[in-house]
Amino acid sequence: MGKRRTLASNKAARHDYFIEETLETGIVLTGTEIKSLRAGRASLKESYARIMDGELILLGMNISPYEHGNIHNVDPARPRKLLLHKREIRKLTALTQQQGLTLVPLSVYLTEKGLAKVEIAVAKGKKHYDKRESIAKRDAEIRMKRTKDAFNG
Repeated sequence: MGKRRTLASNKAARHDYFIEETLETGIVLTGTEIKSLRAGRASLKESYARIMDGELILLGMNISPYEHGNIHNVDPARPRKLLLHKREIRKLTALTQQQGLTLVPLSVYLTEKGLAKVEIAVAKGKKHYDKRESIAKRDAEIRMKRTKDAFNG
C-alpha cells in the first residue's frame, strides 16, 4: 500500500463494530479543506457513509475551518462525496442491504503522492456483551504478553 500519513482515525469503530471488509476511497474536498486536513484538524467521530443516488457520501465528518481561509471556508460538517467505481458502489449497496451491515470510516490519510484517502469498512454492529468480550480478550492478551516478558526477561 505504500507510505501513508494518518490524519484522523475512528478509534471507536473497531470497538463498536465487527469489521467485515475494508476498502480505500478517494474524497472530494475544497482547497481550504485539504489545508485544514493536512494540519490534522479533522474528526471522524460519529461519522458514517451512505449510498445516495448511486454515490457514496460521507456524513458526520468534521473538518475544522482553515484559519487563513476567510470566505473560502465551507461548512465543517457538510456531506462529502467518496470516490469509487460504479461496480464497487453496487457491491457495497448489496452488502449494506443485508441485515445489520453499515459503512463506517476507519481513517483519513495522505498517500505518498499527497492524495487524501478514506479507509471505509463494511461493518456489523456489536452488542453490549460483544464489546465486553472484546475488552476481556484484549486484557487477557496483554496479561499473557506481560507474563511472557517477565518470564523471558
